[in-house]
Amino acid sequence: MLWMLLSGLCFVGVTVSVRYVGTRIPAPEAAFIRYVVGTVFLAPILLQIVRRQLVVQAWNTLLLRGIIHGIGVCLWFFAMARIPIAEVTALSYLTPILMTIGAAIFFGEKLYTRRIMAIVIGLIGVFIILRPGFSEISIGQVAQLITAPLFAASLLLTKKLTQTEQLSVIVATLSIICSISLLPFALVNWVEPNMTELALLSLTGVLATIGHFTLTRALILAPVAVLQPVSFLQLLWATMFGVMLFGESIDGFVVLGGSILVVSISYIAHRESVARNRSD
Repeated sequence: MLWMLLSGLCFVGVTVSVRYVGTRIPAPEAAFIRYVVGTVFLAPILLQIVRRQLVVQAWNTLLLRGIIHGIGVCLWFFAMARIPIAEVTALSYLTPILMTIGAAIFFGEKLYTRRIMAIVIGLIGVFIILRPGFSEISIGQVAQLITAPLFAASLLLTKKLTQTEQLSVIVATLSIICSISLLPFALVNWVEPNMTELALLSLTGVLATIGHFTLTRALILAPVAVLQPVSFLQLLWATMFGVMLFGESIDGFVVLGGSILVVSISYIAHRESVARNRSD
């Protein structure tokens, strides 16, 4: 749980850093710089892969995942610079729900009645955050909504890759492929970052890399059902930092909708844990 807490702080730190950068740097360029820094940070792992001459068996899947994830990160950076960080965090909880649906469609995993009910409740949480018909849906919200299925697809492909590839290969190739695939889009409208922007974007690369590492450690040491409720603290921290650092107001609908999403995700994780124990 401590690893999960640290992971949440790292990802909120990424959001805060991008929020400080603002909209002057185009999202593809910001995402490109983040992954270049991440690749440098992963250099020791890359050297180990080269020295061991590890054989990669699923290049097509790795490439597809890298491209999908790269597009998702671009949209995520775009959204983070335009809507409150608490709202970005709350809407990100849609990803695990879409993963559950995707696993049923593509991997044949069963969707029992209780899980379907949890998914419906989670979607109600999204509607509470967006309030369609009562408030205008902004372009930042649309970007974050598109990000959710892209990240869900990326995570499902990662799950598939764990059947054939080593963890070091999965982690390192994502950073490399995202850097390469984002480069053309970054160059189309390149804006020279100043030292402050470059430092902040570099920080996002470091924090995101550490966040993925601590998240992986947490998942190794404890069941998802135990860890998932801890992710609610990300919404708490995002709301707190948004108020303290950017003067954002506390939106009760975002907090309520995000809380409903967390409860839904936690229940889905719990049911998956119960099902897994029964199969064992």
